[in-house]
Amino acid sequence: MAHRIFRRGCGRSTARIAATALAAVAATGYGAAVAPTANASTAPAAQSSYYEWFSADELRRGDSGAEVQELQERLIELGYWIETADGEFGGLTLHAVHALQKAAGITRDGVVGPDTRAALDEGVRPSAHSTSGNAVEIDLERQLLLVVSDGEVQQVFTTSTGSGKPYESRGEQHVATTPTGEYTVFRDVDAWDPGPLGALYRPKYFNGGIAVHGYTSVPPYPASHGCARVSIAAMDWLWKEGWLDHNARVIVR
Repeated sequence: MAHRIFRRGCGRSTARIAATALAAVAATGYGAAVAPTANASTAPAAQSSYYEWFSADELRRGDSGAEVQELQERLIELGYWIETADGEFGGLTLHAVHALQKAAGITRDGVVGPDTRAALDEGVRPSAHSTSGNAVEIDLERQLLLVVSDGEVQQVFTTSTGSGKPYESRGEQHVATTPTGEYTVFRDVDAWDPGPLGALYRPKYFNGGIAVHGYTSVPPYPASHGCARVSIAAMDWLWKEGWLDHNARVIVR
């Protein structure tokens, strides 16, 4: 099945197609199908370029090729973290698409259909809560983890936090919540850290036993016992880049 995706610039397009596309923008507003949420910002399109859709239908996990690579490049341009733009729609690309869909307030299905293409066109990206210094922000409502420097979002990750469901640990009843507040990283384990509820990959603890950690499953909804899950590769990146070193700020809101 052919897929519909964007290319930057006019390429081999005729002047008539370009004029039609620009007229549609003027009449309806670029990407008007998606209205960013209150805490989202819109990144301007690159100067002297526009995103031209061609092919058909959708992109989803398992697809590959040049159109997937262009999708990845656009996501990376907007700050949605992917390890590399390799043209393969795998798990990390799925996570980046989930993050974009969360920021745009649209269905979190991981499929690049009309609403997600509109969000890509419009350049939807979340805004930071903090205004100075470095911080990792965990947005509970949208299930996003933001790497922020001086009020500017540097990278956006999908995350999965406390499910709100009851659970039992060591004979005691608890509710799976991720408490809001401002914290600092006080302990980490550079390995899989075994615990009563399962092993956590390279956890960075910031509130008792609650940590940002890697995990093999990061669904686009709250599913943890209280920690903030990210992918294994994302956790490796956070360690490497030092955003969660000891005393780093973690803001849960």
